[in-house]
Amino acid sequence: MGIPFDRAFRYFFLADFIGGFRLGFKYFLKPKVTVNYPFEKGPLSPRFRGEHALRRYPNGEERCIACKLCEAICPAQAITIEAEPRADGSRRTTKYDIDMTKCIYCGYCQEACPVDAIVEGPNFEFAVETREELMYDKAKLLANGDRWESEIALQISADAPYR
Repeated sequence: MGIPFDRAFRYFFLADFIGGFRLGFKYFLKPKVTVNYPFEKGPLSPRFRGEHALRRYPNGEERCIACKLCEAICPAQAITIEAEPRADGSRRTTKYDIDMTKCIYCGYCQEACPVDAIVEGPNFEFAVETREELMYDKAKLLANGDRWESEIALQISADAPYR
C-alpha cells in the first residue's frame, strides 16, 4: 500500500529543509557579491555616459570652438549654442545650454566633438529638486568639467584604442 501520506509529507519536508539549509550555509561562507551602495561603488566602463561636462585645456582655456556639431547631431535637440568671434579671430561660445530633461544620453555630442570639449562624465548621482536645476548653462558645464577632469581624462585614454 505504501507509506502513509503524513509520513511521506514529513520525509519530503525534512529533505527539503535540510537541502535548503545546506544551500544557504554554502553561500553563507562565500564572499559577498553585493555592494554596500552609498559607501561602495562598483566599477564603471570607460564608455559610461553620465552627467555632461565641458572641458578645458591645461592652460585653462575652454576647449569648445563653437563648431556647433553637437547641437546639430543631438537627436533630442537638447543643446543650444550661441557664439561670436573673439579679438584673435577664433570663435568661442557665449551661450552653451543643455536641457537635461530632454537629453537621452546617446553620446552623439561627445562623438561629434572634434576637440573633446563636451563629454559625458562618470557622475551618475545628480538628483535635483526642481526642473530648473536640470537646465545646464555654460558655467555649470565648465564646473562639472573642472570637478571631473581627472576621471574624464582617464576614461578618454582608456577608450582611445577603440575610437
